[in-house]
Amino acid sequence: METAEIARRFLSFFEKNGHTVVPSASLIAEDPTLLLVPAGMVPFKPYFLGQRTPSFSTATSVQKCIRTKDIEEVGKTSRHATFFQMLGNFSFGDYFKERAIPLAWELVTTPVSEGGFGIDPDRLWVTVYLDDDEAASIWRDKVGVRPERIQRMGKEENYWDMGVPGPCGPCSEIFYDRGPEYGIEGGPEADENRYIEIWNLVFMQYERGEGSGKEYPILGELPKKNIDTGLGLERLAAVLQGVDNIYETDIIGRVLHRAAELTGTSYGDDHDQDVMLRVVADHVRSAVMLVGDGVKPGNEKAGYVLRRILRRSIRNLRLLSGTESFFLHELTDVSIDAMKDIYPDLLDKADVIHGVIDNEERNFADTLRAGTTLFGRAAERTRAAGGTVFSGVDAFQLHDTYGFPIDLTLEMAAEQGLSVDEGSFRELMQRQKDTAKADAKAKKLGNADISLYAQMHENAGNTEFLGYTESESDSRVRGIVVDGAGVPAARAGDKVEIVLDRTPFYGESGGQLADTGTLTVDGRGVVDVEDVQKPLPGLFVHRGTVRSGEVVLDDTVHAAIDTGRRHAIERSHSATHLIHSALRNAIGPSAGQAGSENRPGQLRFDFTADNALGGERLAEVEEEVNTVLAGDIAVRTEEKSLDEALKMGALAMFGEKYGDRVRVVEMSDYSVELCGGTHVGSTARLGIVKLLGSPPSARACAASRRPWAWTRSSACPRSRRWSGSSPSSSRPRVRNCPSGSTRWSRGCAPPRRRSRSSARPRCSRRRATSRRAPAATAPPVSWPPRLPRAPAVTTCASWSWTCADASVRTSPWSWP
Repeated sequence: METAEIARRFLSFFEKNGHTVVPSASLIAEDPTLLLVPAGMVPFKPYFLGQRTPSFSTATSVQKCIRTKDIEEVGKTSRHATFFQMLGNFSFGDYFKERAIPLAWELVTTPVSEGGFGIDPDRLWVTVYLDDDEAASIWRDKVGVRPERIQRMGKEENYWDMGVPGPCGPCSEIFYDRGPEYGIEGGPEADENRYIEIWNLVFMQYERGEGSGKEYPILGELPKKNIDTGLGLERLAAVLQGVDNIYETDIIGRVLHRAAELTGTSYGDDHDQDVMLRVVADHVRSAVMLVGDGVKPGNEKAGYVLRRILRRSIRNLRLLSGTESFFLHELTDVSIDAMKDIYPDLLDKADVIHGVIDNEERNFADTLRAGTTLFGRAAERTRAAGGTVFSGVDAFQLHDTYGFPIDLTLEMAAEQGLSVDEGSFRELMQRQKDTAKADAKAKKLGNADISLYAQMHENAGNTEFLGYTESESDSRVRGIVVDGAGVPAARAGDKVEIVLDRTPFYGESGGQLADTGTLTVDGRGVVDVEDVQKPLPGLFVHRGTVRSGEVVLDDTVHAAIDTGRRHAIERSHSATHLIHSALRNAIGPSAGQAGSENRPGQLRFDFTADNALGGERLAEVEEEVNTVLAGDIAVRTEEKSLDEALKMGALAMFGEKYGDRVRVVEMSDYSVELCGGTHVGSTARLGIVKLLGSPPSARACAASRRPWAWTRSSACPRSRRWSGSSPSSSRPRVRNCPSGSTRWSRGCAPPRRRSRSSARPRCSRRRATSRRAPAATAPPVSWPPRLPRAPAVTTCASWSWTCADASVRTSPWSWP
């Protein structure tokens, strides 16, 4: 039975039994304590903890998961994988053991012809927790499992908790006997290589207290008992397809065998080569799924996981082939094709996935050359000092700064008769990971625990966001946090977090920075709002300092944002959309957005592409953006269903999570994207966009391209002064630089949308002959526009913006 069919049967079975089918969540975890989703129950964690109320009482899903804790075991065992899929059924206070156990047994043992998996009951064993007599009785008396096939296990094996105070409970697991050729008789307690776990049933019925490991008190029973089950799709596929390990199943096996063909090896001939081929197959598939969910290679967080598995793949492929050839493009293709039946969206994302992975492979070739040189210098210093241990600090620098994998450092050190101080290296790595994780958590949660926000959210409900149309509002204070604890009031000097019932403040998300401003309590106090975060969906937390007086729970406050700052951010955000479209026109659909940051007067746009954005192409993109924005195109927003928005061609950004209703931002048909941010009303409000290219650090190692840009007044770094009309004017006047530098002129109409290969209409530039150009009125813009045939020089002086700083002695398009 093919893997896709196993997943289909699982969902179909539980849907027929009254469960709601829930699509897989992104691999990027919403939970601020996690980088990536490591288990099938993670998206349902807020429901189990009582932080949110689900719209269903039972659910089923096929959840994408990434687990890197055992990455060194990948390829060496029959069951370890970086990316895996967890089939699960869940009950939130609906049914418990008496139904969960029979349902699992029914699906596993029902004949294939009747919709089940058709596993022989005589090949199955079950385990229960030591004193879980209830589960043992159900298996024996209701299901009919022979008593000698039911084994009792301890807390380490058969008791589940989240590692923190909260829900916990015993587990019961189903094991499959692979036969005497795989080990000794005696069931799971005797040999877990022969008897492999395929399904774990977790019975959440107790609440645990503080404690480490499995040593903690049980505080009592939960008011509602829950069910969380997990069946490993790859493990079950290995059983049903009759292969020795998960790497030989239909999906992973396709990548493995293609890797063997490309490298000129044969799977099964050599154990060491087999391990390397398994690593490649696992890691390539994992990388495809990570990039598909918006992760890009980097030196921290999820980006580090992606970079690590890609570079392990590249290194193994080079060792297998004995060449420096590039193989990942072909293997990525195979993996996408193998996974498309379960995740059809991979086909739409294929160009972006290829762009990210191909680029990382090229970057790693450069890294190997640079890293080898730096390693040689560090090794020479070690020998010159009479040492035989390569410094852990040097190994960490090679890894952290240059992306040089530690296993390659170990191998090269051994070749030169050196060992590596791995203890020091691991300590530095752990310190970096802990810091990054703490920073990410602090950014989202501040000083408070997630449970405190969950309680506030439960009491106050969602914060109503007014910021699309309002910059001020009268709001009610629904929660106050000081030093991580809920308080009834905050006084002058306190660092405070405030939850309102409604707010005009935008909470940082989607690449747009949060608003700042003030909360004023009439006659009693003022709070300066410095940041707004959303630790839980729908909950806006306003962070700042009480400037004077006090703020008390249930106060009515006047909330007012800094409108000048908001308008500057809006210009940057709208410019980001235009840059995205211009890049796709210039480079093709592979130029997918991989992140952004929109701040006052400045933006950063991360995108994936096959090649770096050279100076000439950067200038072309900049020219197109400024030509389009000069057309005074109205920026329209509309709420639609997700299906409607995608059918109309709206671009959905990788890594973003969308609900059933989405907000579509349109700039004619030049740019149509899903976006929850705030924007200008017309492209004319942008003034001008200046693209600067990527900083050296980004060019050196980033798999995505990262150009920065300035908008409007900030487009001239030496001056914040612009000649022309105020930001509110739709027809700015024009003055040239006092220095007499080149003035930029544009055609009035935006360019046609075009294919990658088509020629771009170019606007001309000419030397300014006077200190002031007469204003002109832009003609109305139709879309697509009819481009002017003559005259050869077409200018639109009313849309020309130039630097008003006489110290700038260069063309506005060169950079001092």
